[in-house]
Amino acid sequence: MIENVSQPVSTATESLNAARNIIPNQEYLLQGSVMDSAVEVLLHRLRGLCDNVDSGPEPFYDHEMCFSIRGAGSMQPLLLRVRRALDYQDMPWQLRYIGQPEIGDKSRPTIVRNSIDIGTSATVVEFLTELGCRMDFEYIVRGYMFRKGRMKITVSKIFKSGQGKPLDNMEALSQSYLVELSVLAPSGQDAIAEDMRSFAEQLRPLVQLEKVDCKRLQHVP
Repeated sequence: MIENVSQPVSTATESLNAARNIIPNQEYLLQGSVMDSAVEVLLHRLRGLCDNVDSGPEPFYDHEMCFSIRGAGSMQPLLLRVRRALDYQDMPWQLRYIGQPEIGDKSRPTIVRNSIDIGTSATVVEFLTELGCRMDFEYIVRGYMFRKGRMKITVSKIFKSGQGKPLDNMEALSQSYLVELSVLAPSGQDAIAEDMRSFAEQLRPLVQLEKVDCKRLQHVP
């Protein structure tokens, strides 16, 4: 009987591998944009295609701050984002880690990158600053979120976040809306990317959702 108790059920490595297959730590992402003049048509299409038909889309009104920190000898910075809801002040803040997009098969339908989200208190900005993180930029985002199974679709307008400027007097960054189709899933569930591509096809020609090379955009003058 003592021998049975002493036998290990699983090793630490096996436990970690099992956790990686359960915890949603990979984001599959497609992005696009739609002009202000056509956004109502797109919203109407999404209401018909998505799950929340009766209740309608979920509105959001958030403030997002983007931080980075470089480790010793590291070429790529560690990217962290802090988001808080402006319309629900008592909601927890959100801290999000976003990894570099995987440079895999070019025929892969979506961008794939590591992503981890956790709820935090309002002191998270002070905590990151003390760690040595630098805030690169911030903005206000306002829009609607739709659901289709595991897929999340957001249609949002991005505004400049000026220090001390009233929120109802914000300046939009462009005359278009950002459209994002994403899924947060455990590692190895690449089949969801095909479902996302099929759904994106149903939104054409109103919006063309595609893989966006953020590194290439950083070098556009």
